[in-house]
Amino acid sequence: MVKNTPGSLYSGARPEEVAADLINLVDFQTEGMPLEQLDSMITDCLLPHLMRYDHPGFQSMFNTFPSPEANLGSRVALDYNQGVTNWQVSPGGAVLEELCCQALCKLFSLGAEADATFMYSGTYANQQALYMAVHRYAERQSFDLSQKGISGFNDPTRLTILVSQESHFSLRHAVRILGLGENSLVLLPLDDNRRIDVDALQQKVRDLRNTRDILCIVATAGTTTTGAIDPIEEIADLCVETGAWLHVDGAYGYAYKLVPDWAYRFTGDDRADSIVWDPHKQLGAPIPNSVLFVNQKKEFSRMALHSSYFNRPGDEEPNPGIKSLPSTRPMSALPLVTILRGQGLGKVIEGLQSLLVAIRALAETLNTHTDVEVLHQPDTGILCFRITPEGTPAQDLDALQHRLYQRIMSSGERSISMINLGGITALRLVVVSPYTTYEDLWETIQVLRLSERQ
Repeated sequence: MVKNTPGSLYSGARPEEVAADLINLVDFQTEGMPLEQLDSMITDCLLPHLMRYDHPGFQSMFNTFPSPEANLGSRVALDYNQGVTNWQVSPGGAVLEELCCQALCKLFSLGAEADATFMYSGTYANQQALYMAVHRYAERQSFDLSQKGISGFNDPTRLTILVSQESHFSLRHAVRILGLGENSLVLLPLDDNRRIDVDALQQKVRDLRNTRDILCIVATAGTTTTGAIDPIEEIADLCVETGAWLHVDGAYGYAYKLVPDWAYRFTGDDRADSIVWDPHKQLGAPIPNSVLFVNQKKEFSRMALHSSYFNRPGDEEPNPGIKSLPSTRPMSALPLVTILRGQGLGKVIEGLQSLLVAIRALAETLNTHTDVEVLHQPDTGILCFRITPEGTPAQDLDALQHRLYQRIMSSGERSISMINLGGITALRLVVVSPYTTYEDLWETIQVLRLSERQ
């Protein structure tokens, strides 16, 4: 049986070793097992192989452990196991979700007609946003997408969604599931800081005017590659000109709008038709916990399905389920409520700002060192870079980054990312957990340097 070593992120075991430890857990038998024995088995067999997101060396992805405040809300949600999509199954859960959505719209300074719904993940929220965009475009073509599907369009191959080259892969899932196909996605060039190049976007719109129908433009508020925030205001202007739906994928980065000194970077978000945000990232809300905002609450009517026994037409009670796909959904609003009420906005904002300050300080430090190449100015809490020792041939740098990544990951003491960025191999640090500081990030750089010399 593989055990964690002190200070490790996880056991470091290979997949076959993990499987050997877990096989007894899935040996389903006629007779049950005492809870104490089952608990001991989980502790011994499973926990060593789970990633410690609260470890300061976890600097690779977008996960963090729930805070005590989040645990309070999730414990109640789990104890009562409430489905909250309609009043009949949870009066309190349904009303709490509606009130929370209204409060979140105000918190993010969205318009008076804005609304929101909770989703399982940013992937599903992106999918629903694109469905609503296609639905509105169909209405302008005088048919109901929910009845005719994309066959209602004269030429569905003309349907086009413009997205950043570094947009999230969930958008590819979305167009597949919607029947549009990946050919409907047109990738947009980037500027020097990995944001959508507005001039190139305008030229692309002109180039496609006679051959494609642009129904949606997607801006990303914090790409998962470099954390870049696309110029939402300028893109919103172009959406007004073209009549396209503006969707903002802020699953990772939108939380940073709450930081006063960073809010200006999201200017124009109140003009977006839809926005995605994942509280399960920086705020540590238990998964699943994603939010889909719309600028006009009426947009959710495109999702409404009614039945004879709940979510009936004309019901006076709140039924959040008519705003999104799942007919069963957990009480995700409660852990977010307990986070925001328990910590207070001041502490939440302080925590978010500390992440931004840490990664910005690291970038400034690395810019003074000749053996590290910083590849972008960080907009949020992500930094991509390369270790570039003096005398290393340029053609060998990609292989060097790969070796360094493998060495640091095999240690089990810290976790970083490796990424292809503009055709080159780069290393990436992500700071999401409040347990990770500038000093922890700098230590990772030092470990990489030391590893390169070995």
